[in-house]
Amino acid sequence: MSEREHGKDGQTGDGFKKPVHVFWYDKEGKMKDEPEFAAEAASGDISGGEDKIHFTEPPFGEAEHPIISHRKKPQGSDKKPVEPMPLKMEEFLQKLEDEVGYKKSFDIVVREMSFGNKRTAFFFVNGFAKDTVLTEVIKRLTYLESEDLSSDVLHDFLDYYVSAVQVVQEPDWGTMMTGVLAGGTAMYVEGESNVLMIDAKAFPSRNPEEPSLERVVRGARDGFTETMLVNVTLVRRRLRDKALRYEIIRVGERTQTDVCIAYIDDIVDKEMLGSIKEKIQAIKIDGLPLGDKQLEEATVKRGWSPFPLVRYSERPDTVAVNLMEGHVALFVDTTPSVMILPTTFFDHVQHAEENRQTPFIGTYLRWVRFFGIAASLFLLPLWFLFTIQPELKPPALDFIGAQKAGRLPMVAQFLLAEIGVDLMRMASIHTPTPLATAMSLIAAILIGDIAVKTGLFVNEVVLYMAISAIGMFATPSYELGLANRMIRLLLIVMVAAFKVPGFVIASTIVFIMLVMERSFNRPYMWPLIPFDLRGIMSIIIRTPVLSNRTRPNLLKPQQRDRMPNDKYH
Repeated sequence: MSEREHGKDGQTGDGFKKPVHVFWYDKEGKMKDEPEFAAEAASGDISGGEDKIHFTEPPFGEAEHPIISHRKKPQGSDKKPVEPMPLKMEEFLQKLEDEVGYKKSFDIVVREMSFGNKRTAFFFVNGFAKDTVLTEVIKRLTYLESEDLSSDVLHDFLDYYVSAVQVVQEPDWGTMMTGVLAGGTAMYVEGESNVLMIDAKAFPSRNPEEPSLERVVRGARDGFTETMLVNVTLVRRRLRDKALRYEIIRVGERTQTDVCIAYIDDIVDKEMLGSIKEKIQAIKIDGLPLGDKQLEEATVKRGWSPFPLVRYSERPDTVAVNLMEGHVALFVDTTPSVMILPTTFFDHVQHAEENRQTPFIGTYLRWVRFFGIAASLFLLPLWFLFTIQPELKPPALDFIGAQKAGRLPMVAQFLLAEIGVDLMRMASIHTPTPLATAMSLIAAILIGDIAVKTGLFVNEVVLYMAISAIGMFATPSYELGLANRMIRLLLIVMVAAFKVPGFVIASTIVFIMLVMERSFNRPYMWPLIPFDLRGIMSIIIRTPVLSNRTRPNLLKPQQRDRMPNDKYH
């Protein structure tokens, strides 16, 4: 069996391609599988007797065919059937009462009117509808007379009289309901099988403000909000690229959350893009009320690793830069942050501030940040190791170590200090802004000073704990900072239990775990493993813009050169 395009040049008489099945079977309907027939099918030679080849349907149904019945169903074959619109106004209103709570929920509004002797109803959610647009539409329609409408009433409303920018016909009741609950307005005309969907939305939203986690000294001060349309517009403003694509997928049976997949069509790796789409479309969940974090957990298959496998950003310029490199960005409605896929460990240690300074200063800031991150991981475990095994210290570092012992064991002091820092961090989040400074003074002066004076802690524990906390807060990725804290606790416990072997074994296990991690089938420790010299240099040194001429190999972009053929020179 094979499939061929029937007609001249693979077209039917009406000019459209029409695939037909070519079956090898005899006149009694028995399939033939002789080798010569298979060879003819492979070579394209379709000449032969009528008893061998028939351009017709088989003598049995496709469902009974041993090959066709096992074929994969075409995409979209499992879609729900279209639910028709009620043709009577009373049935329409009754259905709204039964399904969406019309006359019970105060924000569900139906405005009944007659235009040209045609009964109509505008169905919308009170808090989402843009009343100025709908008022103008209704004002225009009030001038209609019965003679202004032809037999095709819906066509007249759509093409002549509904004065809104975005209006489409919708035949499906379920799609209409989802559109209205997403902010649109449905115009129902009695006796018509379709409704007109008017895109007149006014979502509650705040102004774009600089994100608190990604502040810069110089640069743009706008950040993402909870309204997806605002967010995609902020990125489009920076990327006036005709190849920029925004695809919408709705996720969640109840929430019907809009998820936008953003990419640059002639740069992104299409295989990776297809994999991301499949993962999102395969999600079976009742909803995503918590936004992008629930989407991450539903798409990224992970164990108990604390390290983040996706990157979040609240800055439009950061998202635009990553899209130009070949990443895929996921916008989730009601969420002021964007997921950037795929990601590596080293993506989480870079910040927009480095690219707002000169290459030399940017490189210096990057090294300082690397030092802070390394200190947040290894400073406390190493100091603890030198304290319990002083013979490991070189003579120049004799001053390192506790000068006197506290009343609590050293490992208990570390654990209490870690928990205390976490408590202060959570308290600062939940403390009103005017009181935050006072709380910081209480935490820094009273708690720390009194704990040392009473002998619960030694001075060095408080000092090195503070340095480690500063390194954690200097980590650009909030998720990576929390993961590093967990690894630091693991190292402290292993040092307390097994000393040097414990430190070495724990560090090795963590490194192996990082090497084995993959983010959407991309190695998490690239460019260190697998080693990529160009990638390593771009991480160590903040290169000038015109010197950074190629996109990362990790993303397998369709266009490797950022400035192909020097056309910008």
